[in-house]
Amino acid sequence: MKFLSDKAVDRLRQSTNVPDLSGTRYQLLERVARGGMGVVYAALDEMLGRRVAIKVLDVPVADGDLARRLNREARVLAHLEHPGIVPVHDVGTLADGRVFYAMKFVEGQRLDKHIEAVTSLPDRLRLFLRICDAVAFAHARGVLHRDLKPANVMVGAFGEVLVMDWGLAKILREQSAEMPEEDPEATILHAPRGTDAPADATQATQVTGQGTVLGTPGYMSPEQAAGDVAHLDERSDIFSLGAVLRLLCTAPATANSHLRWRRDKALEAICAKATESNPASRYVSVSELSADVSRYLDGLPVSARKETIFDKAARLYRRHTVAILLIAVYLLVRTLILLFFHR
Repeated sequence: MKFLSDKAVDRLRQSTNVPDLSGTRYQLLERVARGGMGVVYAALDEMLGRRVAIKVLDVPVADGDLARRLNREARVLAHLEHPGIVPVHDVGTLADGRVFYAMKFVEGQRLDKHIEAVTSLPDRLRLFLRICDAVAFAHARGVLHRDLKPANVMVGAFGEVLVMDWGLAKILREQSAEMPEEDPEATILHAPRGTDAPADATQATQVTGQGTVLGTPGYMSPEQAAGDVAHLDERSDIFSLGAVLRLLCTAPATANSHLRWRRDKALEAICAKATESNPASRYVSVSELSADVSRYLDGLPVSARKETIFDKAARLYRRHTVAILLIAVYLLVRTLILLFFHR
């Protein structure tokens, strides 16, 4: 008897799970990615002649719980109309009974891959500010993302920054009455355990049997990892953003593998405040976090750290380096001239 390899079994599984798009306006093109609740495919919208992404539930139709969650994810996205959040075009049920929704097809790279070519720290921080804009908008609409990480941020070919995968979003009912109701089963969080956890921490988010949802180690806030769902608020996403910011400030660029930015106490203070274990010690809003990063970029003091006189002098030097150097050169030349003519 000849046994099939794991790769062969995986290929067979994928081929049997290919969605049947008959009866819809979409023509299947290719498989793009595997998500927590389903698979994302590239498809052609034959009615409008454009390429779209189709997220299809990758479980039997009998699992109504996951079907409701995918439907809920589409409805959440539909209420978040922002340039930094992928728009939803359509939602429905396929001929084989599986739930799907169609969204904008994003061409680009994941953030953790994109930054390998970004050698400028200010450019990386500006990317971070655009992520903050999208998350702050969602919070204003009463939605927590709960799975912010580099793998869930896409950077397009023209610099578009999009926050993806809102499958674990939590709705704050008191802030957003028009949103779909919270699915109680979808808010159960457990820290991953056992040998089946993915080796790549950025790939750890997934939905397992009967609604157990895993977050991403290293990016989940302590209260989220502990399963304290009832008390989660914006500060949980702020913790995740702080972890993303720390990566942007420390990950080297492959284009210049020798490149290392100096350890900056102001940036370290911002990251530390955003990722405090006690939620009360973090920034109270994403806007406050992004304001500190903007102040840093502008050469201004940040709220996360009290400056010493030496810190202030160093910051002013960095902010006015050219002017200070010109004045120093001018004074040096004047001094040399005076010394020469007084001999």
